[in-house]
Amino acid sequence: MMNSNSGFKQNHEKQKRRSIQATPVNKSLTLKTDGFNTLVDALEYAAGGSSGFNFYNHRGELDAMLSYRDLRDQARTLARRLLGLGCRRGDRVGIIAATDPMFHRFFFACQYAGLIPVALPASLQLGARKAYVGQVRRMLESCGATIAVAPASHISFLEEAGKDLNLLMSGAAEDFDALPDKVMALSAPAAGDIAYLQYTSGSTRFPRGVEVDHATVLNNIRSIARHGLKLTSEDRLVSWLPYYHDMGLVGFILVPLIAQLSVDYLATRTFAMRPRLWLKLISDNQGTISSSPTFGYALCARRLRPSDYERYDLSSWRVACVGAEQVNPLPLQEFAQALAPCGFNEKAFVACYGMAESVLAVSFAPLNKGLSIDYVDQDVMTITGEAVPLAPSVGQVAAYADCGPVLPDFEVSIRDGQNHDVGQRQCGEIFLKGPSVMSGYFQDQESTRAVLDKDGWLDTGDIGYRVGDHIFITARSKDVIIVKGRNIWPHDMEVVAQRIEGVRPGGVAAFSIAGFEDEELAVMVVETKLRDKPSRIRLADQIGELMHKHFGINAIIDMVKPGSLPRTTSGKLSRFQSREAYLERHKNPGMKLPFTAEMLRSSNAA
Repeated sequence: MMNSNSGFKQNHEKQKRRSIQATPVNKSLTLKTDGFNTLVDALEYAAGGSSGFNFYNHRGELDAMLSYRDLRDQARTLARRLLGLGCRRGDRVGIIAATDPMFHRFFFACQYAGLIPVALPASLQLGARKAYVGQVRRMLESCGATIAVAPASHISFLEEAGKDLNLLMSGAAEDFDALPDKVMALSAPAAGDIAYLQYTSGSTRFPRGVEVDHATVLNNIRSIARHGLKLTSEDRLVSWLPYYHDMGLVGFILVPLIAQLSVDYLATRTFAMRPRLWLKLISDNQGTISSSPTFGYALCARRLRPSDYERYDLSSWRVACVGAEQVNPLPLQEFAQALAPCGFNEKAFVACYGMAESVLAVSFAPLNKGLSIDYVDQDVMTITGEAVPLAPSVGQVAAYADCGPVLPDFEVSIRDGQNHDVGQRQCGEIFLKGPSVMSGYFQDQESTRAVLDKDGWLDTGDIGYRVGDHIFITARSKDVIIVKGRNIWPHDMEVVAQRIEGVRPGGVAAFSIAGFEDEELAVMVVETKLRDKPSRIRLADQIGELMHKHFGINAIIDMVKPGSLPRTTSGKLSRFQSREAYLERHKNPGMKLPFTAEMLRSSNAA
């Protein structure tokens, strides 16, 4: 039975929520994206309007609102409190980046105080406390944090992670708000000062902190606003993306701020549990811009109910960006077909390419065109690396999304193994140069020199090709599987496998391991709900036959239960961690793995 105090508290919270009004679209300020030297300049201008950030709970109710005006005032006060602790300019502040106004307040307090915010992951898988605490601790050590803060939900994890690190202060937001507001002048940052550290997702090694200064982030954001999204004062953004990922931080905190637009948030965990709330929020608030990796659209489409078609109006959604991982067109086409009755226009899809080392965005496909897919001869691609066009219904075909031309100010070079530029439709490693490219990894000269040359060219680690001035991404160079001289992109193998009934969308990881006499062998770890041995063997055989048919190789098929494949903090599939987990599952001190692909394929199906 509910006691009277808890009942009173719940009623009070409901009344509080009813009194909160979401910030409107920007009708009070002239949209402005230039003339700002720092993020502080941008916030000061946006504070003159009425737009801002809105936070929705797990029921889809508006739970909190933070206008740009309130953010400016609260950030100034909090900045003085942080400096009152004895912080020095350039000190790092670790912030557990939950979807909460706390993150925005501390991030911008750091800007006013001359401190460097570092977004720490907030995702925590069930039963993975030790791994999560270890990750947060390593990041605090890596950036040399002086202060660390977390929401109440994560404070115990932060306390454990920060133990014996000699932090000036570590605690919840309320602990910092209770500090005295000392009278002191705030010194404005310079354009060349570091605005924040953006940690990479760490899919292959421990993540590295990308240094992003004010001039660099503002350059990329201006380009995104003007050329990528073509923002207007009528736009409203909606997001469930995590703030510790570059798309969540830059795309849905800093971009709307720089353009004085309002944005509506769902927590990432809320989206994972109730993805249709994302659509409801877009529908209710007439959102115009929202983004997701491919798996987010696929998850939404799988959870739809017949009643949803009358409930949602998605006709306002003009830009549905697809990024953060390689674009798989099939789930997107299914999403568009399923939601066409709700007014979703498939031409809203915009394939994007980017990375934290370039702040966020490198290229955008043209707006209002939808996905443009290039179908190429898979056999030729694996042997020569040339993307020869082929009709979708003819032969073995690979499909790649057009990610558009690079944004202005970027130079792009696609090179072969000898560092020479390659021609049109020839795959090579992608290099970038321009004012949105990072200056380096924080306190890591070795890693910086490995990817950034003396002339400012960034080795992205991605493989792709050009058609005209448009870019097509095929793989990460570290993920390429080489079998008997054939280069095979793991994403292509994963897409082919997902065509089979019984394979979970997004539930396949392809990679290679060393076999007999160091011959490279392809492995596919496949998530499936099938439990009985005969069904799993049949599914493994089907996948194996497709791999041989499409790529001319034998593949080891390893069947695992749903949810087994490891992912990075941003939700992307980690092939590196999948490989490590596979080797751990099948290690045998007396045997060099595997004996043969066929033997393991059959035994693992059991």
